[in-house]
Amino acid sequence: MDLDRVMTRNPKFCLTTSPLDEVARAMRDEDVGEIPVVDLDRQPVGVITDRDIVVRTLAAGRNPLEVRVQDCMTAPPIVIKEDASLEDCARLMERQQIRRVPVVDAKGALCGIVSLADLERTDARSLQQEVTRAVSQPH
Repeated sequence: MDLDRVMTRNPKFCLTTSPLDEVARAMRDEDVGEIPVVDLDRQPVGVITDRDIVVRTLAAGRNPLEVRVQDCMTAPPIVIKEDASLEDCARLMERQQIRRVPVVDAKGALCGIVSLADLERTDARSLQQEVTRAVSQPH
């Protein structure tokens, strides 16, 4: 199965200079746990997760109203090309122990994102189960 059939197209994204509170609100509004961070050409430079916000900001005693995405994002991002197979994507997620992966087009610009939930909605549930098992392992 092709990746472009299951990915979420045109996901919400932010810049490294985006205020953290705006990104947190976008996560809430979009009901997502990760937002890709891009440069002005929409090339992914990182990702910001709800866990990044908690661990690198709140748990570190920093005021989230004074923090920019660049201060707590995960970089560099692990991405996959849009012409990859769903199996390739699942193997990447499993190997890297990640729950979501940004998808880039032939020019390297963000065009989508794939999550464990996307795998669950396919006929490839066994892939989702394998990835979930791998991601849940301590690293």
